[in-house]
Amino acid sequence: MPLLTRIKGPRDLDRLSLEQLDQLAEEVRTFLVDAVSKTGGHLGPNLGVVELTIALHRVFESPKDRILWDTGHQSYVHKLLTGRQDFSKLKMKGGLSGYPSQAESEHDVIENSHASTVLGWADGLAKANEVLRKDDHVVAVIGDGALTGGMAWEALNNIADAKDRPLVIVVNDNERSYAPTIGGLANHLATLRTTDGYERFLARGKDLLERTPVVGRPLYETLHGAKKGLKDFIAPQGMFEDLGLKYVGPIDGHDIEALESALARAKRFGGPVIVHCLTEKGRGYQPALQDEADRFHGIGPIHPDTGLPIKASGADWTSVFGEEMVKLGNEREDVVAITAAMLQPVGLKKFADAFPHRMYDVGIAEQHGAVSAAGLATGGLHPVFAVYATFLNRAFDQVLMDVALHKCGVTFVLDRAGITGTDGASHNGMWDMSILQVVPGLRLAAPRDADQVRAQLREAVDVTDAPTVVRFSKGAVGPAVPAVGRVGGMDVLREPGTDVPDVLLVSVGALAPMCLEIAGLLDKQGITTTVVDPRWVKPVDEAMAPLAEQHRVVVTVEDNSRVGGVGSAVAQALRDAGVDVPLRDFGIPPRFLDHASRKEVMAEIGLTAPDIARQVTGLVSKLDGRFDQAHAPAESVRD
Repeated sequence: MPLLTRIKGPRDLDRLSLEQLDQLAEEVRTFLVDAVSKTGGHLGPNLGVVELTIALHRVFESPKDRILWDTGHQSYVHKLLTGRQDFSKLKMKGGLSGYPSQAESEHDVIENSHASTVLGWADGLAKANEVLRKDDHVVAVIGDGALTGGMAWEALNNIADAKDRPLVIVVNDNERSYAPTIGGLANHLATLRTTDGYERFLARGKDLLERTPVVGRPLYETLHGAKKGLKDFIAPQGMFEDLGLKYVGPIDGHDIEALESALARAKRFGGPVIVHCLTEKGRGYQPALQDEADRFHGIGPIHPDTGLPIKASGADWTSVFGEEMVKLGNEREDVVAITAAMLQPVGLKKFADAFPHRMYDVGIAEQHGAVSAAGLATGGLHPVFAVYATFLNRAFDQVLMDVALHKCGVTFVLDRAGITGTDGASHNGMWDMSILQVVPGLRLAAPRDADQVRAQLREAVDVTDAPTVVRFSKGAVGPAVPAVGRVGGMDVLREPGTDVPDVLLVSVGALAPMCLEIAGLLDKQGITTTVVDPRWVKPVDEAMAPLAEQHRVVVTVEDNSRVGGVGSAVAQALRDAGVDVPLRDFGIPPRFLDHASRKEVMAEIGLTAPDIARQVTGLVSKLDGRFDQAHAPAESVRD
């Protein structure tokens, strides 16, 4: 009977010998490759933390002791060891989340899956334990990539302030976030990996000097007294210890016995401790180890034996952007690019290969990236900062106060905008068009197809005195949606075929095909519709109000929160222009959405062509009823 099937909870690990634990680790890796190759998911990160997760659950008593995972994409092993071994619907509707989930298990704490936050959580939980006089332990697992985020260091500054407040910080150091970790911290950790330990140096020195007559012992005492400067030179863990954090390591992150010993010492210490573990992303699976780009960080369904995708994917939004960036780079020497530790996922790898000296990876530091972009623009360049839409939330203040206030020509390209689906609540890019509405001077483009990505990216980088934003969806980009006319700066996608149309349908971004479908359904109900794509949704085009005035009702459809989104902006523009036309806005409701496919999520919230057409038909029918009643003879009304 496989050992893994006997693990129903963390305490089942206590009965296993060291030899059995090693066997369990191999079974877990085999399970992960088999399961995740079918569903897709974060394979490489989880293959790297198998032994570490086993050791954590052997030493600490979850859920009494809180084990926190930064980002949480490396929590699959944690799920397996806490009774969740059905991975058949991983990241699918009704199946396991790809991240920790409080709804799934009492062993899960943080589920926001945004990097560099775990140390702040840990600091707060440790303080709560202190106030409530609990003896529970708090363990925060953070990757070396996440340590490039400023929030992590803000938290460390606070954690180190309490020398007797227990808190264990496990640095899962695999030299990578998505791609190899960059920057000064990465270099520092590399030094820790490769430097002979201070303690071993000092022990060897003591043996040698104590055998030296007369001067040996006094010299050793002097050496030991000067250990601070020597330690910084020989083993740079002094950086952590200068903060007041006890440092243990580096530890082989695939040696369960060594991990348990280090974690047990940290648990007993009674204050903040860093346990530095060296792990290998993709360990035990050759296709992942051979993938230098990201070690199978996130994959779709693959052939488990070869690691090759089961089906070839078509052109996607990200690759269209990436190819156009290379063209722009060849044409304009002032165009530079920025990524926040996601070079490949946001499509900038080809640009980096072509223009390595014009590509900046700031690490998981979106706030710094935005401010640095302001500096680049002020210095005479035009930076293009490509980031997932959900992660721009982290840099809002910098977009507002550093880029927009200073009228800097910076272009933000938001990948994975709108509903992304399978990664769950924290990865849906559903807030950008709301939060950016309040930024003075900012211009926001929502391309509907690949041609518009290319065109609007070029329009964006031509703006030199304000921030611009280009946002697009996740996944495959559909066929081109041609315009049949132009009103102001807006593309007309469908004309109503009548001088008195019923509905002005404002289509935002990738929802253009769906909006054309809605118009077709309305046409079958005898409701005439004009479909327009504003292209630039902020500011609202000046031609919008006069065009709306020619229709009986305005409908907006967007892949963004309804609260403060494009629909709200259009409604305000109509009010300001004195246009009294009913408006109905369709978008994402203000709630966190469970993981499921994009199609399933959109069906659940009613963001589909049949749902919207049905509601618009009802709205027009009500207008017709009011119109008829208002103009009916008095006797008919009385009857």
